[in-house]
Amino acid sequence: MIKLYPKLITDALEKVRYPGTGKNLVEMGMVEDDIRIESNRVSFSILFEKPNDPFIKSIVKAAETAILTYIDDGIDIKGNIQVKIKQTHPPEEPSHLLPDVKNIVAIASGKGGVGKSTVAANLAVALAQLGYKVGLLDADIYGPSVPKMFDEEEARPVLEKIDEKDWIIPVEKYGIKILSIGFFVNKKDALVWRGTMASNALRQLISDARWGELDYFLIDLPPGTSDIHLTLVQTLAVTGVIVVTTPQEVALADARKGVDMFAGEKINVPVLGIVENMAWFTPAELPDNKYYLFGKEGGKRLAEELRIPLLGQIPIVQSICEGGDAGKPVALDENSITGFAFQKLAHQMVEQVDFRNTHYEATRRVMVGNKLRH
Repeated sequence: MIKLYPKLITDALEKVRYPGTGKNLVEMGMVEDDIRIESNRVSFSILFEKPNDPFIKSIVKAAETAILTYIDDGIDIKGNIQVKIKQTHPPEEPSHLLPDVKNIVAIASGKGGVGKSTVAANLAVALAQLGYKVGLLDADIYGPSVPKMFDEEEARPVLEKIDEKDWIIPVEKYGIKILSIGFFVNKKDALVWRGTMASNALRQLISDARWGELDYFLIDLPPGTSDIHLTLVQTLAVTGVIVVTTPQEVALADARKGVDMFAGEKINVPVLGIVENMAWFTPAELPDNKYYLFGKEGGKRLAEELRIPLLGQIPIVQSICEGGDAGKPVALDENSITGFAFQKLAHQMVEQVDFRNTHYEATRRVMVGNKLRH
């Protein structure tokens, strides 16, 4: 009998091709690095992707035949080939990314013009007034409005080197840590970015910023559905999403799409509830009067239809527009009509997040190969 060594074995196994691929066992990485030779006895393992591979028996038989045919028919090989299944581990969560953030809540809307950013900014203020540590990321890459709402359009976040890395330090206002792409561009310039550029900008604002300890990290998403939404859920394990709508039917139809996107099988991010913005108009001089300019309780009906919580109904008052333009969110005045509404919304959101965390498994990052449909 000829002298046996591992290279002889692998050379013989190169003659065995896996059906349908045209590739041999060696180039497919199916031959385990555990070849053992004891006198004329040869043993090794073949790796398969799954335990129900239909070709397991035929591949093992072909490998035995190859050893006997191309090396020596006196080799003791039959029954000595072990079948192993490749271990597939789910990708680990990036524990280094926002390790000190307890809850990540996305604020979304099916369409623009429903006051999503106003709700996000005032909700952040209301949470901070309740004593929570809050961060607010303006992820509306194409139309950032948070800098204006906080009167920080001229702010430019600084870089600070910590542990050999340059970190973006968020702007702080009203006890909230804030970042927006608007801090890094001229406010008069129109932002025209391709999807990949916008997605990379969002990742950088998340991963390269020193957010520190936060109870709630609010993310103001662009309206509709886009690559930004997909980038977010692939980058972070989002605790839940709040969908903002107005009462009229055209807004409700788009809000349904937003709920469906997040609650769908591929994304599967819990929808914490709906916020009905511009629910009614109340004149400052007639605080008890309600005028339903855009329809009555459309958001409430949608929440009941979809069987998700209605977290709040926010009225229209002149102070909301004035506060947003002046950089002083109305939620700062807890005694005003809208200030009270946002305080109530904050309480409802906290309760819903606690319920979600108690009754459901922790959200994982989404692994999706295809893009969202628009």
